[in-house]
Amino acid sequence: MKQKLYIIFITLVLTSNKKGSNETIMDEGGCWKHLSTFHEKMYKYGNGAYLPMEIVNPKTLTDKVTSVISHVVVTTASKLAFISGQVSVDETGALVGSGDYYAQAIQVFTNLKYALEAVRADPLYIVKMNIFVVNHNPELISIIFDAGFQVFGPNWPKTASTYIGVQALADPEWLIEIDAIVIFP
Repeated sequence: MKQKLYIIFITLVLTSNKKGSNETIMDEGGCWKHLSTFHEKMYKYGNGAYLPMEIVNPKTLTDKVTSVISHVVVTTASKLAFISGQVSVDETGALVGSGDYYAQAIQVFTNLKYALEAVRADPLYIVKMNIFVVNHNPELISIIFDAGFQVFGPNWPKTASTYIGVQALADPEWLIEIDAIVIFP
């Protein structure tokens, strides 16, 4: 019996309302905003142009996580890249950092960086990351994000992100796996 995979894209259409209302409007720059909840932040990339991306952190959601992630990313980009889950192996396929979350996180983020470079994408082009961590515990959060900051520095992508504790990954020695969705200007 053959199985079919269906991918569904949902398009959200917003309408413009008069300024001063507590509803969604389009500003002078053509960006959609909700007057009471949107915090707009446009990202510039290398040549000074703006990414077609809006970071949204509603006041009704906690700001305790927004130093490392964004609650919502809205984009009008027409070109996307989907980066498969990156794990802690080097270019030869050898495991890096056996049993060491920090060492593995460094390699995983480095592999993610290599994948971005292969498609000529800046880390700030990432709009969504899923971070899978074997046997998660709260102490691992700072270890993993510190590794990400070590690899990306000031270009750390504050994406829409999901951090997921899992029992195991495809190889029992892998502790961390990260996949990503990337937009292009």
